[in-house]
Amino acid sequence: MSVRDYLGRLTGTDRAGTGDDEPVGTDLGIVVGLMLAVYVAFIAIGIVLGYDTNGIVNALAQVTFLTAVYALVVLALNLHWGYTGLFNIGVAGFMAVGTYTMAMATAAPDARVPGLGLPLWAGMLLGMAAAAIIGLVAALPALRLRADYLAIVTIALSEIIRLTYLSTTFQSFTIAGTTLGTGGGSGIGIAQDPDSVVVNSVTNLPGLNVLFDAFAGVLFDMGVQQSVVNNWYYAFVLLVVVVAYYWILQRIGHSPFGRVLKSIREDEDVARALGKNTRLFKIKSFMVGCSLMGLAGILWFGSYGFINPNTFLPQVTFFVWIALIIGGAGSNTGSVVGAAMFAAVLFELPRYLASIADQSGNLPSAPQNFAQALGALFDLEVLAFLSYAVDNIAPLRLVLVGVVLILLMQNRPEGLMGHRKETAASIGLTRPDRSRETGDATAATDGGADE
Repeated sequence: MSVRDYLGRLTGTDRAGTGDDEPVGTDLGIVVGLMLAVYVAFIAIGIVLGYDTNGIVNALAQVTFLTAVYALVVLALNLHWGYTGLFNIGVAGFMAVGTYTMAMATAAPDARVPGLGLPLWAGMLLGMAAAAIIGLVAALPALRLRADYLAIVTIALSEIIRLTYLSTTFQSFTIAGTTLGTGGGSGIGIAQDPDSVVVNSVTNLPGLNVLFDAFAGVLFDMGVQQSVVNNWYYAFVLLVVVVAYYWILQRIGHSPFGRVLKSIREDEDVARALGKNTRLFKIKSFMVGCSLMGLAGILWFGSYGFINPNTFLPQVTFFVWIALIIGGAGSNTGSVVGAAMFAAVLFELPRYLASIADQSGNLPSAPQNFAQALGALFDLEVLAFLSYAVDNIAPLRLVLVGVVLILLMQNRPEGLMGHRKETAASIGLTRPDRSRETGDATAATDGGADE
């Protein structure tokens, strides 16, 4: 039984076939079922280990936030790799362009790092446009290259972008009498961070404010702090944006434009022989994906209120690719599932367990190195090994991700829900039932009467 079939049965949405061509309600059931399972697991672990209610609810908000932001970027990357076959390893660079452009556009002219003082929505649009333009500049020469060389070019471009923002040359500069700046290595503050501005706008909408107030009232009665409630508000907004991304990419995938992208992915020579301007299609796909990555960067890192070049290290790109590989390239549902599995299970769960263990205060002193920790484990000193794991959760988490990735590539290289054989035609290609045709022909031959 495939993972897709198992999740389908688990959520009561089992059906035959695979791929994003299937009913949206079924895929929604899979995603909702997975998230409910994650929430139940986090709540159960917190209760069993004696974590306080505020901590559990905050952990759930963090899981939802990370799942949503990773889903946004993975969906955008799926347009490049899953649909068009473009091996883009410069994801972090395009996110940096979008986020920095928004920060520079919305910063006050008299701030430490001066900006244009525009409203947030204008900064977000400029960030998306800037990411798309950089994508165009990169695509014009780079898309002539094969996949492996394209990967080298895009990751190099990503580092060039990061080092440009790091340079003191652009820490403060003047264009047409207007002073702007990136802040260099000191970074730049985001005066109008999406977290506070978007949440304040959404929660004050007529009708929605009643729902948000009721939700907040329930959490306050449980002893949850205001900051945690605000985290949930922003997580809800991000989930709405994920739905919008998913809908857009589904529309693209099932459109004539999307079918050409899939044909380019499978065999560009065939698509070109059919009269398609494959280079133009790839440029359009690359620009749209980069624009979506720029917006995802704004909603993700812009919500922290401060960014610097080290925020956009290559490891961000690698994490996004791991999430896409887990879910499966070519499947938008798989992109969301992969984001949830990576963010919740591989990224946040180890840190959640470490936080609970650290707050317990019952752990002995940690061994000095991994060899001593293994020795303690072999001597059945589990608490000593656990203490070492808590103190070194960040590198051990990377080891866990690597092990899972190796196992996945060996046993299911297409990912949990991935496929690259979905129908590219606009009509069904299922062969009709031959037995029914034979029966009808027999009836017509003998006059249509059955004995």
